[in-house]
Amino acid sequence: MDFGNIVVAVDGSEASQDALSHAVSLASQGNTTLTGIFVIDSQWADFIGNDWQSSKGARQGFLDYIRKEQEEQAEAARTQFEQATQGMEQAAFSVHAGDPTAVLLEQASCAGTGMLVTGRRVFQISGRPSLKALAVTLAKRASRPLLLFP
Repeated sequence: MDFGNIVVAVDGSEASQDALSHAVSLASQGNTTLTGIFVIDSQWADFIGNDWQSSKGARQGFLDYIRKEQEEQAEAARTQFEQATQGMEQAAFSVHAGDPTAVLLEQASCAGTGMLVTGRRVFQISGRPSLKALAVTLAKRASRPLLLFP
């Protein structure tokens, strides 16, 4: 079965491993392009707001910490994807910045996406608590085929 381009959300953790393994299998069977995607969550500043009661630099220090953690996760995700796709000619990995829900919803609604494959807990390692609704949002609003893993 030809899905066109299969897009898989990868975060470098066990939360994305089943989805990644299945996406690799589907892409290999159908000789299909596989795109791994990681999203650096740029919405933390809005999420935590400006109501910090401690020192002036505490907010920026926290945001810097989160950014560094996410950059490390992006590298772990790239490694996870490259290990899983070793030997595949039609595999690419990309890092995006933005609201993970919005970025994945865009992918799940893009005409160039044959199928989006993701785990329900992807991006929750250092993601905002609001990302717990990611799978529900994708299931309700995606216009392209979607495969969700626990």
